[in-house]
Amino acid sequence: MTALSVLDLSPIVEGSNASQSLANSLDLARHAERLGYKRYWLAEHHNMPGIASAATSVVIAHVAGGTRKIRVGAGGIMLPNHSPLVIAEQFGTLNALHPGRIDLGLGRAPGTDMSTARALRRNLEAGADSFPQDVVELMGYFQPAEDGQRIRAVPGEGEKVPIWILGSSLYGAQLAAMLGLPYAFASHFAPAELDHALEIYRSRFQPSEQLDKPYVMLGLNVFAAPSDAEARLLFTSLQQAFVNLRTGRAGRLPPPVEGYERDLDPMAKTMLSQALSCAVVGAPETVRQGIDAFVQRTGADELMVTAQMFDHAARVRSFEILADVHKSLSEAA
Repeated sequence: MTALSVLDLSPIVEGSNASQSLANSLDLARHAERLGYKRYWLAEHHNMPGIASAATSVVIAHVAGGTRKIRVGAGGIMLPNHSPLVIAEQFGTLNALHPGRIDLGLGRAPGTDMSTARALRRNLEAGADSFPQDVVELMGYFQPAEDGQRIRAVPGEGEKVPIWILGSSLYGAQLAAMLGLPYAFASHFAPAELDHALEIYRSRFQPSEQLDKPYVMLGLNVFAAPSDAEARLLFTSLQQAFVNLRTGRAGRLPPPVEGYERDLDPMAKTMLSQALSCAVVGAPETVRQGIDAFVQRTGADELMVTAQMFDHAARVRSFEILADVHKSLSEAA
């Protein structure tokens, strides 16, 4: 049965702050561990008033230190913002602290606007264009050091940190296939190229030391609640956040609004229907049917589930409902 994992952007909701968001992330991770989720990933975004996971490696340490066995990682680190050596040292340190529990997903986008990317103080002339070379360099730092090697990642060398390629286009699919790495596609917010990317990755995959056959993890929004109506209401927070982001009004995650989509202009409705087409929203039976259909269509090896909800208790309950649905699907299979 397809494995389930959690993607958490550590949302900062209206009327709250980053401290509470980070506490909520650890609480949700502990619930996810208890419920049997495979991994708990956090994402790097910058200059986003509604996201508390900008210092992603630090938040991973926070979550890994407060849990016992669930894998914790980055979904992802935006490598153009960093030198490969620094990331190797950070994740080598994380793996030394929490052996065998750390994942490193790598993305090519900056995770922000270009002005903020410049403020991150990387050479923008290289940036995304050097992503393949940076990935290979980073992978090299995790290998055992050779005699006479002048630059070493300490901690890092010899640490078996699994590397993933993240993407929302065909570029990442090609690179993951060429390097023989697992591939995570951001279908939860950019599903347009999903089917084509999967075909390219699976058909061109080259076995590697890390992986002998293709392995795909797909992002999916899941908003589960006791009733379809309640789930749809909870979903309006994410809908508002997307519209705000796309219209230059990014802010903290807003509370749900009754009838929000009904009152939207046609252009915003079209944008939401496209960007959030990979979303399962509803009561347990609705979620069961939606999850089953998505897995049957894509053949996903793993689902990376995200739920940007205003109310933390509702978010925890959503992941509990999903875990129960997943268990029933596994038993049926």
